[in-house]
Amino acid sequence: MDDHIIIFIVFGFIAQIIDGALGMAYGVSSNAFFLSLGVPPSIASACIHISETFTTAVSGVSHFKFGNIDKKIFLRLLIPGVIGGVLGAYILTELPGGKIRPFVSLYLLIMGLWILFKVVRKTHPIKTKSRLIPLGLAGGFFDAIGGGGWGPIVTTTLVANGNHPRYAIGSVNSAEFFVTVAESITFFATIGTLLFQHWEKIVGLMIGGVIAAPFAAWVCKKLPHQALMLLVGLLITGLSIRILYLAWF
Repeated sequence: MDDHIIIFIVFGFIAQIIDGALGMAYGVSSNAFFLSLGVPPSIASACIHISETFTTAVSGVSHFKFGNIDKKIFLRLLIPGVIGGVLGAYILTELPGGKIRPFVSLYLLIMGLWILFKVVRKTHPIKTKSRLIPLGLAGGFFDAIGGGGWGPIVTTTLVANGNHPRYAIGSVNSAEFFVTVAESITFFATIGTLLFQHWEKIVGLMIGGVIAAPFAAWVCKKLPHQALMLLVGLLITGLSIRILYLAWF
């Protein structure tokens, strides 16, 4: 097997473990890796989302099997997420997504710090109203623009609003399959011919992610509520600070 594919298999495995267990960061971490290799943002996002059509399918089935899904959350995120993803994928092929990412990261930093505050205070989760339709639209849009963002935006907001991390993560990951398929179709329709030059990246991420997805869903089920909240808060805060630092310094 080609050494380049092996590298992307390993990275795809690690990224999916993080995403499946915490409900976020497959796209964000993969996009950072791609951009460090000099891959253009539109190509990077397209490769990531094409590979995710397979990993999110396995992840969604696994979360369903382990009972990690809230059907109301899943259904209300689905259509808005697809619409936002298609719009974001189309715009990314026309405009640089890097200019938008710092503003998304600032929002995520606030959400991450709020989650950590709730963990430190050891407050019981109090569910507040989540506006799932605009949340799904925003999550899908920025997911396509930034190469990732569905999990960080949607999962973080749901958990910050008092939804149980296990069901927020499972529901968001399951809806992500449909969002990713819509984004991938849009990328194929706009820049499809360029993607064949990057087949090693797509196949490597896909294989690594598919292998990791069932184990990640099991981890999500087994971790305690407070531990999941702590991990989500630390992860999203750290990623946001890193992106803001790279954008402004």
